[in-house]
Amino acid sequence: MAETIIAHPDAHAAHDPHLRHHFVNADQQLDSATLGMWTFLITEVLFFGGMFTAYVIYRNLYPGAFASTSIWMNVPLGGLNTGVLICSSLSMALAVRAAQLGQRKAQIISLICTMFFGVIFLCVKAYEYTEKYLEHKVPGPSFTYDQAPQFLHNAQILFFLYFAMTGVHAAHMIVGLGLLTFLLVEAYKDKYGPGYFTPVEMIGLYWHFVDVVWIFLFPLLYLIGHTR
Repeated sequence: MAETIIAHPDAHAAHDPHLRHHFVNADQQLDSATLGMWTFLITEVLFFGGMFTAYVIYRNLYPGAFASTSIWMNVPLGGLNTGVLICSSLSMALAVRAAQLGQRKAQIISLICTMFFGVIFLCVKAYEYTEKYLEHKVPGPSFTYDQAPQFLHNAQILFFLYFAMTGVHAAHMIVGLGLLTFLLVEAYKDKYGPGYFTPVEMIGLYWHFVDVVWIFLFPLLYLIGHTR
């Protein structure tokens, strides 16, 4: 009598510990993760898009008030942060490539560099926030606008948008640093290589998205109408 052999549901994945049971192969798993990440990033575009739309509307409603606020935007520091994030995108791309090639040391170094640039960005942003606080440019009861008192109320709208947009962006940076810390620990354990690098690539997409958002924030908040 012929013996019937029933394959275990996870038998097809036994050769690859990183392959989840509901995927046929590693390529399908990577494609699924990529689709999920891009879907998430699209929702993030919609989220930031609302703030960008509010910025455009209010800037057109109160052009004089918005133009008067330009002297309070620290362009050199904003430019510095732009350069820092461009460098972080480069190091993140190198980390993904190192993971794909199985270069553990290069991957660890690239991740550390990316985190270093991220911390620099947040430190510069914290300095800018402190600067605005000492100048009484935080919207609220302590807000002062002696150089153009006629714009006292409308100017607060721009400063509110400045803190809201850059603050949400900084929060995404903090989340990104947490994700990079996870990648660094896993890379130290040599978890990623040519056969499995999905987390590195997905978190890399997230990091690049956060950097691209800043590329739009910098000219809108710092450069347009700048007079100093």
